[in-house]
Amino acid sequence: MQVEIWSDVMCPFCYIGKRKFEAALAQFSNRDKVDVIWRSFQLDPNQETISDKPIQQYLAERKGMTLLQAQQMTDQVTAVAKQVGLTFRFDKAVTANSFDAHRFSHLAKQHGYQDEAEEKLFAAYFTEGKNTADRHTLAQLGAAIGLDAQEVEAVLQTDQFADAVQADCHEAQQLGVQGVPFFVFNRHYAVSGAQESGTFLEVLQTAFADWEKSTAATESAVMPGTVCLPDGQCA
Repeated sequence: MQVEIWSDVMCPFCYIGKRKFEAALAQFSNRDKVDVIWRSFQLDPNQETISDKPIQQYLAERKGMTLLQAQQMTDQVTAVAKQVGLTFRFDKAVTANSFDAHRFSHLAKQHGYQDEAEEKLFAAYFTEGKNTADRHTLAQLGAAIGLDAQEVEAVLQTDQFADAVQADCHEAQQLGVQGVPFFVFNRHYAVSGAQESGTFLEVLQTAFADWEKSTAATESAVMPGTVCLPDGQCA
């Protein structure tokens, strides 16, 4: 069964939601039959990368609030993150455009390391204070999960995977996604936001039961007959 997760690197609740979903998946007896795919979503496609502006100042300007309100917001989110074992360091966060980070995720997916890439991106942004728009930084993150750093840098010097990122964003619009994280289970059920693990587990169980039924129905609908195989044998 396929679970697609639309998210953005700079979204704190996407990281929190990842942890809560992982906790649910760990309790799910058929977790080995679940294929998780990360989809791209940009909260602010026009965001400039600004390494010397505190995140609270960025939030205050973007949301039209005071610095105190922005600080209170990040403090509240930090407390929520702590409940799922995450340490957020907004005092170190680098405000960055996420487009290349999403391209990096698609490259990692091609090599079978997408979930690892997403984890590294979130940790880099929210905990380590790294610039996730910097291509050398992304190459280092890639090397840490088993990718070739030179390949990562070479790919990011081109426009490779740009279409894939844009396609994910467009598909999100078609599905009516207005915010992230957004979880889609086998294109039949959806969960919006960083819900509690119990909610994710319940949807996993329901979606999986439906998926098994539909798979069994498809298999039983196939009428057996004489076929030819790739090795040339016919029976």
